[in-house]
Amino acid sequence: MNTQSLQTACREAARAAGLSKRVTVHTLRHSFATHMLEDGTDIRLIQALLGHTRIDTTARYAAVSPNAVAAVRSPLDRLGQQPNPKAKAKR
Repeated sequence: MNTQSLQTACREAARAAGLSKRVTVHTLRHSFATHMLEDGTDIRLIQALLGHTRIDTTARYAAVSPNAVAAVRSPLDRLGQQPNPKAKAKR
C-alpha cells in the first residue's frame, strides 16, 4: 500500500462515517497517541509505538483533553482529610 492509497482509504472511511471534519492518516496518529495517553499508557511506550526518537515530539502528538485535566484531583485537595485505610491496603 502506498501513501496516496492510504490517504484515500482514510478520507473515504471518514466520509462513510459521516464525519464533517478533515481526517488524515496524520490525524489518526494524533488520536492514537492521545487515546493511549488517556488510557494510562506510559508516554515512553507511546514514543516507541510511534517511532519517535525524541520524547518532546511524542508529547506534541499526545494531547490531553480538558476532561482528563478536570478529572485529576490534586493531593492538595485532600489536605486535612482522613487517610483511606482501604486505599493503602490495595497497594
